[in-house]
Order: sequence, then structure tokens, then C-alpha cells
Amino acid sequence: MLLQSMRLDKFLKLSRIIKRRTVANESCDNSYVSVNGRAAKASHDVKPGDVIEVTYGSRTMRFRVLSLNENAKKADASEMYELLGE
Repeated sequence: MLLQSMRLDKFLKLSRIIKRRTVANESCDNSYVSVNGRAAKASHDVKPGDVIEVTYGSRTMRFRVLSLNENAKKADASEMYELLGE
């Protein structure tokens, strides 16, 4: 089922960018995640076209949201976003 918007923490988990939703929540709470250049809370609604930046230690990865799929299988998870760089 494709959606118009989805919570940021849920998107990060379903797309397999972050493996667990609790870790996604903590990352948002600690300002390691931003959407379109602004720090975002876990409850922030992401939409297709948004650019998400996730900081892992000294690395920062950027992703563009392509689709929001409520029931993404592991094989389909990478189709939910486009990697823009590190």
C-alpha cells in the first residue's frame, strides 16, 4: 500500500536505513537525522521527494525518498529511497 506521508522513524525502519524503530527514534531525538536540511523529530511526516540526512559517527549519508510502502519486503526496501552520497 503506497502512502502520501509516513512518520520519519517508521520510514527509516521500513526502508532498512536503520534496523530498529527504537534506534531510529533515538537518532531523531539526538539530532542525528535531518529532513530537507532541518533537524527532524521521529514524528515528522516524510513525503516522496524529501531528502533525509543520517549521521553515523563521522559519516553522513543522504537519501531521497522515492516511495512510501507500508508493507515493504526486505528485497523491496531499497526501492523506497535513492542514495545521494556520503
